[in-house]
Amino acid sequence: MARQIEFYFDFPSPYSYLATTQFPALMSATGAEIVYRPFRILELMKMVGNRPTTIECKNKGKYAGADIGRWAARYNVPFQRNPGLRSMDFAQLGRGALVAIEAGRGGDYVGAVYRALWAGDADIADRPALAAVLDRAGFDGEALLKQADAPDYASRLDRATEAAAERGVFGSPTFFVGDQMFFGNDRLDFVTDAAKAAA
Repeated sequence: MARQIEFYFDFPSPYSYLATTQFPALMSATGAEIVYRPFRILELMKMVGNRPTTIECKNKGKYAGADIGRWAARYNVPFQRNPGLRSMDFAQLGRGALVAIEAGRGGDYVGAVYRALWAGDADIADRPALAAVLDRAGFDGEALLKQADAPDYASRLDRATEAAAERGVFGSPTFFVGDQMFFGNDRLDFVTDAAKAAA
């Protein structure tokens, strides 16, 4: 059985986008596969008593903006907030991730959506624009989104959020290597070491 790194995420997190840009190097260094675990961040925070402090605290939000820029420069990756970010249906994106994961293409979907949200200028709050992004990633975008509209996927995303909370997750990105948990894109060195050491 291949080594696994479980990636718990939600799309509003720019730090999760930054982490995904490092996945090719992470997988190459460890021989591990990434297991994608979407959840709903605001709902999970309510469950575990966490708060979105970068939104609530103006000073922290300002700092985070500068910090994200530093990480993007360190990783040499683009960073640009999507113009449709404030009106984005993030639950729809999470349901779509479940559809793609079920089809064995979670990485393709997650990468395409994160790049569109945090390094692109197509307003993917507009459904046809989102479908076009998915088309370019090799999906039938509208068919995937239509499948994700089914009530079962909403229920599954809710259950995934509950399961993440029960496991100890409090934010995005969170990684597990076995029972070891790591939070933040700045913990990828620890993730790498743990995955190399895994049997």
